[in-house]
Amino acid sequence: MATKTYPLKLKATPQYIPVDPNFKPLPKNGHLSKVDPSFAAIKDAADAAVAGLWEAKDWPTFRKLWDMPAQIPEWCPKEGQEVLTSTRLVPVRDGATVEIKVYKSRNVKKNAALVLKMHGGGWAIGGHETEQVENLVMAGHPEVVVVSVDYRMAPEHPFPMPVYDCFDVLKWAKQNASELGINPERIITAGGSAGGNLSAVVAMMARDKGVSGIIGQMLNFPVTCHPKHMKGLADKYELGSYVQNHDASVVNATRMELFWDAYDAEANPEPYHSPLLAKSLRGLPPALVQCAGLDPLRDEGIAYAEALKAAGVEVELYTYQGLPHCFSSMLLDIPQSRDYYKRVEAFLEKLVKSHRPNL
Repeated sequence: MATKTYPLKLKATPQYIPVDPNFKPLPKNGHLSKVDPSFAAIKDAADAAVAGLWEAKDWPTFRKLWDMPAQIPEWCPKEGQEVLTSTRLVPVRDGATVEIKVYKSRNVKKNAALVLKMHGGGWAIGGHETEQVENLVMAGHPEVVVVSVDYRMAPEHPFPMPVYDCFDVLKWAKQNASELGINPERIITAGGSAGGNLSAVVAMMARDKGVSGIIGQMLNFPVTCHPKHMKGLADKYELGSYVQNHDASVVNATRMELFWDAYDAEANPEPYHSPLLAKSLRGLPPALVQCAGLDPLRDEGIAYAEALKAAGVEVELYTYQGLPHCFSSMLLDIPQSRDYYKRVEAFLEKLVKSHRPNL
């Protein structure tokens, strides 16, 4: 049987949002698109470098182009030195296996908290090292074990397969807590971009299905709503960043629509891919939400933080004016990236400290 091919072709213009040359920045978040000077100096070069990656003709080639070694700053714990790693295969519901990568401090303590890490990449590209700096920073904490999930990706494995893979790894980790050296009632979901989406969805699914132990969620540059459904939420949230930042650096509107079409071509209103559409967010764990100002996804991340707060969930929200999607993985030398990681560390420390046994 011939192997099915999955061509990759960007749309000429966005399908789900209007491109309005007369668009005026909306009052609450619109100012966040003003380009930061530290990015302005390199924006043209960065745009040119990224543009070439999108010329791939199919998804396997596209993935290989994005498979670049992570830059590790001097201040970050190093793999094989401060942080030790290992990989193994974990069975999931359909009989397949997915790979996990386990990150542990050389000085890790017993009954550590688990960070279940879902990588970004539009549910279609990426892997364990996509947010390698973040994985190493979190695993540098002596009371934390990071488990990165190499979930199966779209378009070969569209929604809900990536969600199921991550949720099945969550359940496996709880069942194998002793092997991992973790406390099964101290779990934090974490991810950036599509991984931020999966982090939010896994936390929601755990609540819905009665799976205990989720004490926090880290949602960085998160995808929280298919753009097709944003118009119906305009009376509740300011959702102008898809239009305002439709031609933004790194990920623009057409690029994000490419990922969405690969992940869920039907785009039905479904809270397990668009958590902003959920009827209730009550009972979810505390959240850290970080958003980039020059990002089509900015406003849906801010809106999700607002929705969580309205549901009584404790939320820390930080925005970074004039910086592109996932800047923290690409612009490691700017002060805002260091602030980003300090906020990850502080949120992690707060959760770990407040959920130590016998306190």
